[in-house]
Amino acid sequence: MEGAHTFTKYGWLVCLWVLTVSFQYGYHTSALNQLQAVLTCKIIDETAPMYYGLPTCIPMSDATFSVVTSIYTVGGFFGSLTANIAMDRYGRKGASRLSAALAAVGSAVFGLSASVGPLILGRFLVGLAAGLGICICPIYLSEIAPAKIKGNLGVLTQLAIVIGIMVTQGMGFGLATPRQWRLVLFISSGISMFQYFMSPFVVESPSYLNRKGLVDQQKLAIRRLWGENHGISRTDPEERDSEEPLLSDGDSATERRSTGRQSALTIPQLFASTELRRPLLTIIVAMMSQQISGVNAVLYYSNDILSKSLPELAPYVSLAITIVNFFMTFPPIFLIERVGRKQLIQLSVAGALLSHLAVGYGLNSGLVTLSSIAITAFVMSFAFGLGPIPFVIIPEVAPPHAVSAISSVGLSLNWTVNFIVGLIFLPLRNFLANGDPMKEGRVFYLFASALFCSTLLFSKLYRG
Repeated sequence: MEGAHTFTKYGWLVCLWVLTVSFQYGYHTSALNQLQAVLTCKIIDETAPMYYGLPTCIPMSDATFSVVTSIYTVGGFFGSLTANIAMDRYGRKGASRLSAALAAVGSAVFGLSASVGPLILGRFLVGLAAGLGICICPIYLSEIAPAKIKGNLGVLTQLAIVIGIMVTQGMGFGLATPRQWRLVLFISSGISMFQYFMSPFVVESPSYLNRKGLVDQQKLAIRRLWGENHGISRTDPEERDSEEPLLSDGDSATERRSTGRQSALTIPQLFASTELRRPLLTIIVAMMSQQISGVNAVLYYSNDILSKSLPELAPYVSLAITIVNFFMTFPPIFLIERVGRKQLIQLSVAGALLSHLAVGYGLNSGLVTLSSIAITAFVMSFAFGLGPIPFVIIPEVAPPHAVSAISSVGLSLNWTVNFIVGLIFLPLRNFLANGDPMKEGRVFYLFASALFCSTLLFSKLYRG
């Protein structure tokens, strides 16, 4: 029987449904960047103007706003840490539905907030949803994807994130007003509510159904996703081989097939397993490399980085960076199977390292054009390798019964490093500059060194 090469129309709709959780991750990563000026107000003894019974702004200091912003990463950490439990208890579809419910409620609470407390609660719930979703999406996509397009489809996780970031950046130019800023949150809530109520029409992952012994449901899901001519998941030798862990040590075919029925590992069991140590370290290094590269520091603080040299144009350069990030996420969709995972990430890192050096030199030398072009080039380099590849390889380096636990650990550390980098970037930049504005580029040399070391380690661990 010939293997499926692509999805049915229904299969593509399922992909769009799953990708909504990644879209929301990107959406809320940048949702507050454009809204800060209108969301916050410094009113102390007065009452903020009201609109439809809600204040047009909420009094808070910069420190308080930083807490509201960063609580998203705290929620994300706990969401990713518990994602393996949700995925194995409720299934991939059920966990996605839970993520959608949390995002809908969290966005609504944030949008209806009249004080800081509800803002923090709403932001935490949205982070919890994002932490769950960013673990679920690449696994779900991998498990429903025909073998021929598995790698190509995995890149869509990063594309959905980038689209979410770009959408909120663009919305900020039109909705960042005292009377309209809440719409940004209500729109997000509406999208997640739609996803939640569409879930009864979505099939569960065939691999998950197989592991639970639900063969009839698995066959039905496969036919709906891949077409009537494809009988059962992974019956083809080519497809079956494509699911073998890339880091396996030569287990027999019988043992490989049996992993489909093994109970899912918990995180403590994962750390106790010597056989899974290499796949775990591979994902940890890949996920930490994403954040060690400094990409979120650039996305968070590009206005601040460029404001001294481009005071009027910095917001537009930031928007341009987001748009470039979007377009550069498309090449990996076509290149990943032709060039290979390792080669693509090495090319990406090479571009990122050169860009970091150029940004540092440009800022230290007062070369405005060079630093602006180099920051844009860095985001381009990140987008076609470092961004998507870590998500793609999660389901490829480990057997099915360990993939959710490995994903949870890797993404939890990703959130942790994201939080640390975002927290220390500006103080570290100022410390290394020692008060000299012409030395603020030094911090990019540090990021380049850290990225180079982490990439060397990844190259030794990953055999793809």
